Amino acid sequence: MSEQSQEPISKTKRKAEMDALQELGVKLTELPNDKLAKLDLPERLLDAVKETKRITSNGALRRQRQYLGSLMREVETAPIIDQLKRWEGKHTEENAHFHQLERLRSRLLEDENSLSAFLRDYPQADSQQIRTLIRNHHREISANKPPKSSRELFKLLREIVELEPAADPEQQETED
Repeated sequence: MSEQSQEPISKTKRKAEMDALQELGVKLTELPNDKLAKLDLPERLLDAVKETKRITSNGALRRQRQYLGSLMREVETAPIIDQLKRWEGKHTEENAHFHQLERLRSRLLEDENSLSAFLRDYPQADSQQIRTLIRNHHREISANKPPKSSRELFKLLREIVELEPAADPEQQETED
């Protein structure tokens, strides 16, 4: 068995690994500069990534990407891959949160009963301000005006939801 584990890596597998490193280098070129700075990359690699962003010629770009791949061989890639995955996951979470707020706003604008449910979950929310924004939204729609109040309602909901957690139903029962 030990003889099999010491066999040289096949050329195909070695090429696939090099292609993966090159692809990781290309992903780095797609990141904004502030995120690149957070990755704590070696200076040579960081300079090469920034240079790749400036290149527009296809042939030069291909060569630069190959150069990135060769530089990536000298770097421990696991922390880079982990950080990229965290950023992608956070982006997905932010999108889900954003869509959740949009659905909440839509419910509040379309269903009068949803406001009382929202106020039950967020008792510190200013019900009068929310009612005013909903009423103004309906006036804007009937007058074919831009949805200013709808946008303001979204901002208000985001502030309320992010600054204060929803009331715990068990905690409400003990308070009653």
